[in-house]
Amino acid sequence: MPQFLARFASTAEIANWDGHVMANPGGGNLLQSEAFADVKADYGWKPRHLVLESAEYASYNLVLEKTFPGLGRLWYLIKGPDVADVVHVPDALAAISAFVRSARLKVFAVKIEPDIVDSDEARAVLAGAGLVKTFNLQPNDSTALLDVSPPANELLRNLHSRGRNAVRRAQREGVEVVQVELTEDNLQTMYALMSGTIAEKGTATIRDYGYYQKFWKGFAARGQGRLYFVYEDGKASVGAFVINYGRKGTYKDGGSLQKRSQYGDSHLVQWVAINDLKELGVTEYDFCGTPPASRVKDPTHPHHGLGLFKTSFTKTVTDFVGCYDLVLDPVRYRFWTTAGERIFRQLYTRRTGQQFY
Repeated sequence: MPQFLARFASTAEIANWDGHVMANPGGGNLLQSEAFADVKADYGWKPRHLVLESAEYASYNLVLEKTFPGLGRLWYLIKGPDVADVVHVPDALAAISAFVRSARLKVFAVKIEPDIVDSDEARAVLAGAGLVKTFNLQPNDSTALLDVSPPANELLRNLHSRGRNAVRRAQREGVEVVQVELTEDNLQTMYALMSGTIAEKGTATIRDYGYYQKFWKGFAARGQGRLYFVYEDGKASVGAFVINYGRKGTYKDGGSLQKRSQYGDSHLVQWVAINDLKELGVTEYDFCGTPPASRVKDPTHPHHGLGLFKTSFTKTVTDFVGCYDLVLDPVRYRFWTTAGERIFRQLYTRRTGQQFY
């Protein structure tokens, strides 16, 4: 089992941050990227670049940091630590704890969120490390993943019959998917499609336009993001923003007009995006959020409709372990959980109008 040493990344390592993250054991995650760090730096977080080194491998992890008066610092190890096996998590956390103490960083808790598939064994390892289970933060802690490595004809046959039939019908009926430039007009159109969908479904709260503008343009500028539209009667009726980050593709954002006539248009957008990303070396495509596997067929779940759409491509829903807290200062952490988090979240939202996390 690896014995890790934790440290901050060097200037040279940060300059090639995405390359290091993509070389992690799990292949990295778009939420550990340079582009995402830039977004969060404008929304109340201080990005830190943390390296975990062992004799076997190194793992590069984005840490989001917030400082609270009288309390200290909270670290959010978003989608990390990226380790080769769940049994390596306790050693990684021991290294982080030692680093925080030796560098006197005044961190009272570290929120972790490793991309480790949920299981009885995984939960036992994390509980044995003294971690505290807390609420999940990211939409793809339960998600539909599709292996897109097979050739296109085989991949189409591998899709769930609902998705395959929708793609084929849209193709027969001449639905056209267009990759568009990230002009201001197109970004505003995409945001309007998302806002309308969320308002209609009532399943989430959308962030402000500036957040998405920075997010989309940041990934696109690095060659890691693409925007697609389907048009109906000259008007964009379906939009999707997808990300290629290393071998992983992600359907990050989407929206559509609720009244439209082209059957299978949303499915064809995904099919075109998947095949485009395959040409960039993507082998796995994340549809980014479904109900948990145990509730994917539950019509009362707020994301039931999204789950039906995404599982029309792949029947399998993958549940990850989600968020856990590593407690470094029990007294401050107790205040955080009993009152501090609620108070600081309310104050931040009231002051900025933004989501805390």
